[in-house]
Amino acid sequence: SFKIERTWDNKPIDHDPAEVTLMSAGDELIIKVTAPFFDDPAPTNGKQGEAFFKLWDYEVVEAFFLNNNDQYLELEFGPHGQHLSLLLDGNRNAIKHSLPLDYTATIDEASKTWTGMARIPASYFPPDVSKFNAYAIHGTDDKRIYEALYVGFWTTA
Repeated sequence: SFKIERTWDNKPIDHDPAEVTLMSAGDELIIKVTAPFFDDPAPTNGKQGEAFFKLWDYEVVEAFFLNNNDQYLELEFGPHGQHLSLLLDGNRNAIKHSLPLDYTATIDEASKTWTGMARIPASYFPPDVSKFNAYAIHGTDDKRIYEALYVGFWTTA
């Protein structure tokens, strides 16, 4: 498990951290997200369990898996049940997006937390993944907060 405890500019966060857990399951990776629920607006016209392009504009937890050739898989998970997967070749150069995923999310209003669970096929990952990072993003407009597992974008897996 990985806890996202710093902002992107290396300041401590002032709430419980988002947690990303990675579990191997045959030819899939199971990713579990447990995070505070900030009650940001849900994606407009977003459907639970479906891909939502530009999910990064909403309350989201992201995971990145990169190799040494700048190929990477970006996975995004929201508390309202939407997800987004992008396969990129070079910085922000998406070659595939909105890949189908088995993803569910549940919001616990009482504890102000949410949990998401995704199954990621091994075929989605670039070859020879060597680096990993995760982010938690919440807030709207000028109150947007970006939190990072590792400051500086990547760390060696």
